[in-house]
Amino acid sequence: MNNPADYITGLHHLTVSVGSAQEDIDFVTQVLGMRMIKQTVLFDGAASIYHLYYANADAEVGSVWTTFPFKKAGVYGRKGSGQIETSYFSVPTASLEFWVKHLNKHNVPHSGIIERFGDKMITFEDRCGIGMAVVGCDNDNRNAWETEEISKENGIRGLFGATIRSRDIIEMDFYLTKVLNFNKVGQDGDFHRYHIKDGGAQKTIELHHVPDMEQGSWTFAVGIPHHIAFATAKDEHNLELKAYIEGFGYTDVTELKDRNYFHSIYNRTPSGALFEFATSDIGFAIDEEENLLGHQLLLPPVFEHRREEIVKPLEEIVLPKYLQV
Repeated sequence: MNNPADYITGLHHLTVSVGSAQEDIDFVTQVLGMRMIKQTVLFDGAASIYHLYYANADAEVGSVWTTFPFKKAGVYGRKGSGQIETSYFSVPTASLEFWVKHLNKHNVPHSGIIERFGDKMITFEDRCGIGMAVVGCDNDNRNAWETEEISKENGIRGLFGATIRSRDIIEMDFYLTKVLNFNKVGQDGDFHRYHIKDGGAQKTIELHHVPDMEQGSWTFAVGIPHHIAFATAKDEHNLELKAYIEGFGYTDVTELKDRNYFHSIYNRTPSGALFEFATSDIGFAIDEEENLLGHQLLLPPVFEHRREEIVKPLEEIVLPKYLQV
């Protein structure tokens, strides 16, 4: 039998909780220059909360950034260990000077061009404090979305990776290397880097050792990242992976959940960070045409009969011009 950890091919998506929906749409589509590909709602819990999806031009697995706007619900959390510290987006190295000017234009404080593990990058935060970075990566040939301000040549190709704050490195290192079969490739100060298979864009995870930092919130809350999703192929692989992870004693693995555009299992890691394993065999065009992704609010079939009830509390939003059809 294959090692079920080998079913993990890279990142599927990253998900965070943000402030207002409109503020998020404006920042991600104008400052990051990503394509808005889906308007739906949070499937868990009773509150009406948007779930907004963004991606590269081809809406590819591994390029997807998703957000839950929680400002209207008034839910705030605490930053700390056990959370995603920084989400990394892949851009050409030559574009980093452009990104310095672009972030300055939009009044986004940033680090300037810095270097870690030999990669040049710029770190910054969105309007509600979510940590982000653009990382120079010259062998990523994915198709960036183009905007009025950001050319295809300078745009975001997709996800590069993520850094997790962790009070303890030993247990999390075991989980990443012995359970998930990631490869530890180095240490740069308090940062430890791991590759999924051969590493690079979509296949890089880091731990930031923060032994004295208190545990952060695990809840949905403004300014708090929620989970990292890794890509698998299909349900059968996820079920094998679930049994495999549980066999190590990590028994808090969920049952298979239907997220409409993929099926998932979730596991709380030793650091406290939440990992999701999401299938790649369904996709985002099952309920709207590829050229119209994101143009209307879509609900999963099980929620459709409650549309009026669900939609009424949602914040009114103005979509990017290309979706105003």
